[in-house]
Amino acid sequence: MSQAKKTVSCPSCQKTVAWTEENEYRPFCSKRCKLIDFGEWATEKHSIPGVPVFPSDDEGLEPVQ
Repeated sequence: MSQAKKTVSCPSCQKTVAWTEENEYRPFCSKRCKLIDFGEWATEKHSIPGVPVFPSDDEGLEPVQ
């Protein structure tokens, strides 16, 4: 009995991708899409909502005028 191959949509380009061990970039379709997503997290285009774990060092300081 064979199992149907599981597919997912690439989070970056929405291309259908097979969810297999051979796909080293899963859930992404390619290294390019994986790097695009990483860059979006690094530039804070994506974020996880909530209270910051590490408050900013300048929090509580008055602005310089």
